[in-house]
Amino acid sequence: MSTNENASAAVARLNRFKNKGKDTTEMRRRRIEVNVELRKAKKDDQMLKRRNVSTLPDDATSPLQENRNNQATAHWSVEEIVKGINSNNLELQLQATQAARKLLSREKQPPIDHIIRAGLIPKFVSFLGRTDCSPIQFESAWALTNIASGTSEQTKAVVDGGAIPAFISLLSSPHTHISEQAVWALGNIAGDGSAYRDLVIKYGAIDPLLALLAVPDISSLASGYLRNLTWTLSNLCRNKNPAPPIEAIEQILPTLVRLLHHDDHEVLADTCWAISYLTDGSNDRIEVVVKTGLVPQLVKLLGCGQLPIMTPSLRAIGNIVTGTDDQTQIVIESGALTVFPSLLSHHKNNIQKEAAWTMSNITAGRRDQIQQVVDHGLVPYLLGILKKGDFKSQKEAVWAVTNYTSGGTTDQIVYLVQAGVVEPLLNLLSAKDSKTVLVILDAITNIFLAAEKIGETERLCLMIEECGGLDKIEALQSHENELVYKASSSLIEKYFSAEEEEDQNVVPDSTVDSYTFQIQGSTPDTFNF
Repeated sequence: MSTNENASAAVARLNRFKNKGKDTTEMRRRRIEVNVELRKAKKDDQMLKRRNVSTLPDDATSPLQENRNNQATAHWSVEEIVKGINSNNLELQLQATQAARKLLSREKQPPIDHIIRAGLIPKFVSFLGRTDCSPIQFESAWALTNIASGTSEQTKAVVDGGAIPAFISLLSSPHTHISEQAVWALGNIAGDGSAYRDLVIKYGAIDPLLALLAVPDISSLASGYLRNLTWTLSNLCRNKNPAPPIEAIEQILPTLVRLLHHDDHEVLADTCWAISYLTDGSNDRIEVVVKTGLVPQLVKLLGCGQLPIMTPSLRAIGNIVTGTDDQTQIVIESGALTVFPSLLSHHKNNIQKEAAWTMSNITAGRRDQIQQVVDHGLVPYLLGILKKGDFKSQKEAVWAVTNYTSGGTTDQIVYLVQAGVVEPLLNLLSAKDSKTVLVILDAITNIFLAAEKIGETERLCLMIEECGGLDKIEALQSHENELVYKASSSLIEKYFSAEEEEDQNVVPDSTVDSYTFQIQGSTPDTFNF
């Protein structure tokens, strides 16, 4: 992307945030698009697919115990496996299937394509239906799970072999280890993308999956089993273009709400990822989630201190505040802002960045919501990022400040200036990123507009000059990007030219009082620039 295109994109994003002269619906719709730009392409921290390389449960291959066959099946070639599977001897078929499973469970370079080319998938799928021999059901389910954990082409081979309905049937197996393997396999298939996710849903997987969790106390389920179920449900919530069917989401959500109150960290992390996927969309999609009442619990988890849980819960909260003012208000009323001091100063840059991104959507909201940001003492933390954060976090903090100056009252903008925003903001004008430079110039313009209203323009000019900001703005007049050049020239012409100084001199001396006013809800002390 050229610098000009970069800058145009910044202007577009800025306009999307603006609430001047725009109705709130328009403003919010545009904030959704901003969300798209910020991180939709970012690969998140949750596994799409997983391969089973663990050991068998003790009773898994009964009556043919694992230890008895361990040596016999350890080193079969694919050709020997094909021969055994194509025999009419069930015991030999089981041994061959177990040998295939062991090859596919190898840590390094499992021969997935070799197994597929040998035409074994239809055989494995047929073995899934052998209710008369649970060990072969289990071994073939495990083998297919590991094939489906591979590339999209390898997952396609499993789906084309008819595995989805066969696995859904196995969800109701009386053998827990078999139903768990079916859960895992369906999770891998659904994790491949929207098309297979929707196919798993269309074949009717949701009812039997939820039935496995429909117990009075989910703590009674084995932790590994519960983790697999939660992970598979999260994959059914995952991916966009298209998003999952809304009916499916409404069916899954009550179970996610229950899981959100469990105490297992992996279960909580995957549940939060599921909620982050479901809130990653339009306002009506966000509303389906918010109306379940889960936001307070999500906020509680946001402050739990465990990074694998905080990361997706922050993502989900960040998604919710791209919604309507009312949806944002629910997040605020649930106490989320009390957690943000620790998030905005977190040792992980990614947490800082997403926290600042979340702030940028809150400061794009109503003035009373901006005031909540002020009242929770979050402005100094945003300024801390402007001063010392990594550049990705600084960019989001710049957006948060610019949105604040765009929608805030004059009082709120004065508070921001007094908190020390001007110098760190101007220091970032030396950034190579045209987008960010334009957004900063917009914030400076907004601050000048507030200064004009209270007759503090000259004082603001002095502040900018004293911290070296004027030199930086002047230097931008020779910037390669036309939009940056025009915006900086406009500021210089309007506020720093000789004519401007003369105009200021013509203005009669004002009393000190005319330069001051009270911050909302503050003590009677007066404030000025």
